[in-house]
Amino acid sequence: MKTSVLTLVRDRRAHLVNLMHGLNAQSSLPDELVIAWMQPEIEDDLPATDFAVRHVRVAGAHLPLARARNLAAERAAHEGLIFLDVDCIPAPELVQRYRAALVERAGLFMGEVRYLPADAVRVDAAGRPDFERLDRLGELHPARPRLATDAPLAEGDPGQLWGLSFALHHADHARAGGFDEAYEGYGGEETDYAWRLAMAGIDFYWLAGARAWHQHHALYRPPYPHFEAIVTNARRFHARWGRWCMDYWLAMFRDAGLIDWSPTAGDIVVRRRPSAEETRAARLDGEVRYG
Repeated sequence: MKTSVLTLVRDRRAHLVNLMHGLNAQSSLPDELVIAWMQPEIEDDLPATDFAVRHVRVAGAHLPLARARNLAAERAAHEGLIFLDVDCIPAPELVQRYRAALVERAGLFMGEVRYLPADAVRVDAAGRPDFERLDRLGELHPARPRLATDAPLAEGDPGQLWGLSFALHHADHARAGGFDEAYEGYGGEETDYAWRLAMAGIDFYWLAGARAWHQHHALYRPPYPHFEAIVTNARRFHARWGRWCMDYWLAMFRDAGLIDWSPTAGDIVVRRRPSAEETRAARLDGEVRYG
């Protein structure tokens, strides 16, 4: 099966370069990379590749993640779609493992992601990442399963989908209707997408061997820079599905006195916005790998 790797970019050139070097080092190369640019200019002087690279411009000032994912899928030339966050470096077997899984059965496959501290990435003169170093420094998120077998592991909760690394058939993406482009800014669109897939009868699996390493970037706990988007998108998700997503972050906002909310509430009441001082204080240091 021919496969397209899809990634989204806004102000992440260095991360994109590392992702492309990781794709160049694949044991089985992708057939193309589609880059959806959520910024005015397409970066030049990117690494040369032995596979096609397509560039897609995405309009929208408020981080149009859903629209960018849909446009990337729309422009993809192949049936196998691998969504890979620009902050991720794929292990050499990632494309091969996803491709083999998609040939074997339909479904959505979620690869393992390991989180890196700041300054973890080292490359050689050709740009090839030091994969042994990444494997040594990468840390599994405590909320993710530790996969002990190469066989796909069924996952019954669509809410487990995180958008960092996953693969599915183009036909299944289309059957679910793609991402809801009314979600703007950070948060919620991938969980809504997961439930749309589930309603379309698409099964979910964890997939060992399709490993990626998440490159470090600025993190906030709570995620105050995305406060408005998280509240708005959580409300949208609840209105459609009758349940909340991003509960972890909503609880943080509630505990900080910013909102009135509970898991059984019908709405979110905003009491105040985070101050600039609170936002600065919420920024984590470089050794913290995830928010």
